[in-house]
Amino acid sequence: MATQRISEPRAPGFWPLAIVFALFVLFMYGPMFVIFVLSFQGPEGGLTFPLRGVSLHWFHKLAEGLGTVDIGAAFLRSLLLGGVVMLFTVVLSVLAGLAFRKPLRGGNALFYMTVASLIMPSIIVSLGIGLQFRLLDGGIKWLLEAVGATGTLENYGTALGLMTSALGAHLTWTLPFGLLIMFAVFNRFNPAYEEAARDLGATPWQGFRHVVLPLIGPSVVGIGMFGFTLSWDEIARTSQAIGDVNTLPLELQGLTSTVTTPAIYALGTVTTVVSLLVMGVAVSLALWLGKRQKKGRLA
Repeated sequence: MATQRISEPRAPGFWPLAIVFALFVLFMYGPMFVIFVLSFQGPEGGLTFPLRGVSLHWFHKLAEGLGTVDIGAAFLRSLLLGGVVMLFTVVLSVLAGLAFRKPLRGGNALFYMTVASLIMPSIIVSLGIGLQFRLLDGGIKWLLEAVGATGTLENYGTALGLMTSALGAHLTWTLPFGLLIMFAVFNRFNPAYEEAARDLGATPWQGFRHVVLPLIGPSVVGIGMFGFTLSWDEIARTSQAIGDVNTLPLELQGLTSTVTTPAIYALGTVTTVVSLLVMGVAVSLALWLGKRQKKGRLA
């Protein structure tokens, strides 16, 4: 006999809270959708509504270049930096999570020093890193002059660069997130799985590879996604620590004062699509790993 489901009436505060939530979502994602729409303006389109035709004209203009700015090179630099930051964030976070499973002398101080960068203003971190590397430049030049390496001194520029100061600046932002996620994962990790693997004759590396890593796999994928996306759109921590080149977000910030066409909206659309693709790949991979874990437990 079928039973009729009786719907309960909404609480008095449901609709006001629903309206507030809808306005919050509109405030958060409305600008992104506006930029998406305006980037598909026709050749006569401007920076505001109404649309003057629909086309891919401004994406073609973007591919041709925006004045003296090499968008393609900046795009590749951001991809390279984001990929390296993602790799370092994943590896260091996993290693730190494994190390902190046991009492570690000075571990609390190390943890607080790492997480402290989250509460410091990003521009201050960037200025500090830039100053540190300029002092390093002075020391290197003094040393080269002292040893008489005049040829090397003449060719020496600066230690500031994409894979030095910029990489370190981005890690001060991404690594704390990775550590916090990894600590939470290992806090509820059951060590009985590793003990069972050791009882069956597995080495520590085999136990990590075949037991620990598959179990923490979705979290590792999430850390990688955080590492790339946080690095991909970072401006403040990069601005004073990048050296002579610019990443795509810095070029985009500079173009806002010189480009007065929808091409800048097209650039914003491209960068957002890249972020969404990375997030989609990460979520799909995490779901696949989760299903694989369930199948392994049922087997």
